[in-house]
Amino acid sequence: MAKLSIFLSLALLPLLLFAQSDNEDAAYIRAHYDKREVLIPMRDGAQLFTSIYTPKDRTKTYPILLKRTPYSCAPYGVDAFVQSFQNMNLARLGYIFVFQDVRGRYMSEGEFVDVRPFNPAKKSAGDVDEASDTYDTVDWLIGQASGNNGRVGVYGISYPGFYATMTLLAGHPAIKAVSPQAPVTDWFIGDDFHHNGAFMLMDAFGFYSGFGKPRPQPTTAGSPGFSDWGTQDNYAFYLKAGALRNYNQKYLHNGIPFWNDLMAHPDMDAWWQARNPRPHLNNIQPAVLTVGGLFDAEDCFGAWNVYKAIERQNPATCSNRIVMGPWSHGAWGRDSGTRLGNVAFGQATSEYFQKNIELPFFEFYLKDAGALKLSDASVFETGSNRWTQYDRWPPRNTEARTFRFQANGLLAERSVTDAKAADTYRSDPAKPVPYTEDVHLGRTREYMTDDQRFAARRPDVLVYETPVLSAALTVTGPLEAQLWVSIDDRGAAGPQALLDADFVVKLIDVWPDTLSGKENSVPRSGYQMLVRGEIFRGRYRNSFEKPEGFRRGEIYPVRFELPDIAHTFLPGHKMMVQVQSSWFPLADRNPQQFVNIYQAGDEAFIPVDISLWRDAAHPSGLVLPVLKP
Repeated sequence: MAKLSIFLSLALLPLLLFAQSDNEDAAYIRAHYDKREVLIPMRDGAQLFTSIYTPKDRTKTYPILLKRTPYSCAPYGVDAFVQSFQNMNLARLGYIFVFQDVRGRYMSEGEFVDVRPFNPAKKSAGDVDEASDTYDTVDWLIGQASGNNGRVGVYGISYPGFYATMTLLAGHPAIKAVSPQAPVTDWFIGDDFHHNGAFMLMDAFGFYSGFGKPRPQPTTAGSPGFSDWGTQDNYAFYLKAGALRNYNQKYLHNGIPFWNDLMAHPDMDAWWQARNPRPHLNNIQPAVLTVGGLFDAEDCFGAWNVYKAIERQNPATCSNRIVMGPWSHGAWGRDSGTRLGNVAFGQATSEYFQKNIELPFFEFYLKDAGALKLSDASVFETGSNRWTQYDRWPPRNTEARTFRFQANGLLAERSVTDAKAADTYRSDPAKPVPYTEDVHLGRTREYMTDDQRFAARRPDVLVYETPVLSAALTVTGPLEAQLWVSIDDRGAAGPQALLDADFVVKLIDVWPDTLSGKENSVPRSGYQMLVRGEIFRGRYRNSFEKPEGFRRGEIYPVRFELPDIAHTFLPGHKMMVQVQSSWFPLADRNPQQFVNIYQAGDEAFIPVDISLWRDAAHPSGLVLPVLKP
């Protein structure tokens, strides 16, 4: 019993420490901050609900840190205080913290529009967007928030990260520093609800079944999401639900306007293009610190590509930096960042970021405090588990190296000489490849580093692997999949029908068989750690605006980019690539006919044979940006 008591005490210690820290944060905020709630008028007359936390010490002035959110600035009431600020190091040095319900959400007036397009040609007070709402908010705060020093910083994670990005277009001179964190950026190409045109089913349905419900009047209450699952197995639920058009008929009953928009815009048309802020990120004046997670299941794409757009579209004098840590979505503001699932990183990466990057960034630009010694890119390199610094991203000192798929499942840099060679698997929508081996209801964060041995054992997953590495191999930057594929439906779609397929490419670090011990009951020996995986809908191989089907038996190139990584494959490890055509229910199933997937019925789904070619004329492989020694 004594041993059991000691074990339980040790197991509960991290939870007790987190609870103690939360209690200390809450007590500090109450003791050192005053709160008030106001309605800030916008240029069109709508008023946005805003909570302001001001330091009690009025002997000096403070910069303002603003977060605009669609997720509520609760708790409501001047006597109800938040339990913690995202970075308590900032709170203890003195800032005015401001939280605002964006237009049309919770207690703010007006109409909410998802990822509201930026309007660069405003002509009247009725022309509003998130940039103008930010301008009007900041202008009011500078004049009305007592004790401010005339400088404003803006930050936010995920959807609030999108509003931080839009702040860069506001143009208010008081805005000096902006930190978009895991920012929603492009919901068709890479964030949340589509990846390269493939619909991310589980996130879209789970999120919008609640978030997407109309809110006619200001309220402090959110809307509950779908709950009638009838099972704890998401694979079983989504498979039984069937085609995408069934979700409205069975569950949503046309009550979610944005879901209807998703169904009405299957391709990257003008409606989607207007919701991409990247083309507008020009002439940026505030200093920018974009933050993201290497293992962010929701918005891995956004952080990399906001940074790259600013870097590409602005002069060298623009202060533009990126930080990428080994985090899941927003973990740098939520937990220690010492591990994700079965993979440990050897240090408290979130604490490092908060103290050594985020804190000095805002202190320097909002208070003129300290000397800012941050590189343009601060990136945690997994595998070696160390922070690295670069003067740009991707780093300069890399070379593109192509690892080609060879016979007998070999992955190697040597050229292929076969006259005609391919590996073929049968892709059956009735038995799609799961994205994880676990049985659960909600989508996990941990799948981004999950063991892939379960997939390697399936006949509909192709596996290519290097020999054991004799030297470290460090990959820093985006990956490029170069596939040559053909599809054969054995006549199931009819003689003149065009076909389609999805392609999932996964880069995996295979740990040595000699490793002992377990992580979360999973053997470390031979662990196949997912480093990066991405899906691509084949019909978009030439254009996201104009999809094209596949003719039966013809060989086509399919090339696409996987989000950046920073990872070292250590000596004794192996590098593996897996290729498959479903990733369920993370992404919806492709019927594998060239039809409108959003309107197709259950009868449209057919199995097909997919051949991945690997001969001299069609050398499939993966291009890696390898850091030079």
